Amino acid sequence: MPEGPELHLASLFVNRMCGGVVFTGPVQKSEVSKNPEVSFSCPAYTIIATSRGKEVRLTLTPQKSDSAQGRCRRGKTGQVNQVQAMDIVFRFGMSGFFRFTTEAELPKHSHLRFYTNEKPCRVLSFVDTRRFGSWQPNGTWQPNRGPCIMFEYLSYRENVLSHLSDRAFDRPVCEVLLNQKYFNGIGNYLRAEILFRLNIPPFVKARTVLEGLQTHLSDEDRKSVVKEEVTDTEVKEEVTDTEVKEEVTDREVRGQARFTGHCITFKGLQKPISDRAAVKEDESETPDLLRLCHTVPLEVIKLGGKGYDPEKMDYTDFKSWLQCYYVEGMKSVRDHNGRTMWFKGDPGPMAPKDAKTKMIVKKEDDHDYKGGKKVKKARSESTMKPKYIKETVQEKEVPQRRAGRRK
Repeated sequence: MPEGPELHLASLFVNRMCGGVVFTGPVQKSEVSKNPEVSFSCPAYTIIATSRGKEVRLTLTPQKSDSAQGRCRRGKTGQVNQVQAMDIVFRFGMSGFFRFTTEAELPKHSHLRFYTNEKPCRVLSFVDTRRFGSWQPNGTWQPNRGPCIMFEYLSYRENVLSHLSDRAFDRPVCEVLLNQKYFNGIGNYLRAEILFRLNIPPFVKARTVLEGLQTHLSDEDRKSVVKEEVTDTEVKEEVTDTEVKEEVTDREVRGQARFTGHCITFKGLQKPISDRAAVKEDESETPDLLRLCHTVPLEVIKLGGKGYDPEKMDYTDFKSWLQCYYVEGMKSVRDHNGRTMWFKGDPGPMAPKDAKTKMIVKKEDDHDYKGGKKVKKARSESTMKPKYIKETVQEKEVPQRRAGRRK
């Protein structure tokens, strides 16, 4: 399922492919899609994409010229109406992404299409195989979604820590991480990777994990926040004089935390999680949960086109980057919402009572990142079920009951 990093990469893809390209005509919707029609038609317009958490916004801007002058639609009275710019907000659902192809190579499941003003014509398509994605013409960012975990870090952090009294934080931390009101951009694979790196059991109360963190950062901490300038294939990090370098290896994060009961252990220093002063002491050296919810998605963005890339369908680097999600040796269990949670060790005291924990055993091509149909494997003779032949099966003799009186 596309998460915050994938939607941001999608916006970068649109801007890279559509930069300087002029589109024309009406926006076309597929017949099978139940999403609303996009009432926009213009002889010349451009497209710019922006992302925020789990949403992408396309801005269609009429191009002013001597011939068009922004006049793109004729009314019933014959009067020419000037079309205003339109924002279309997309939510990708389970399988949504953008493709930019020729008209002859139009993807099968393209449900919203934008045509270029050139020959041969090219098409920007919103492709959604499972049709869980949606779009909203003249849309805005959903008001019930919190600040973006990736590019609104300070606002996101303060939004979480200033609402810890909310009943939402009574739930397990793995389920709260999917609450877009507070963690806009976090999804299933990100929550598994983040909790694994901090060795936090997924089914502990979220408030217990978060209540010891600083609500407001000091001026020095604000200056030390990494400023991300995202390009197509890299994230450039500019750090101030008080910079903190976080080196991520394949299997560890410097300064990993170990969760034990109601305490978090940092580098052998054990203090109650509710002790705000204790957490503040080492916060500059050790990434906390909220910090990793910010930096781990940026690692995926840093993979660029070599990571989770629906266009090229190459997920080799992305799968190599994963440390917990669907990795051999990890356990999985369904949370209270039916979502599969990957973890290592003890699930925690709030795990579903009747949940069955499974150990992940890696099988080649067992997990389909492409979202396509799996090829049915031919069964060998050793894997085929044995066929029982009647002639070879001997019926057992049923012993006759001795005659006698019933007691």
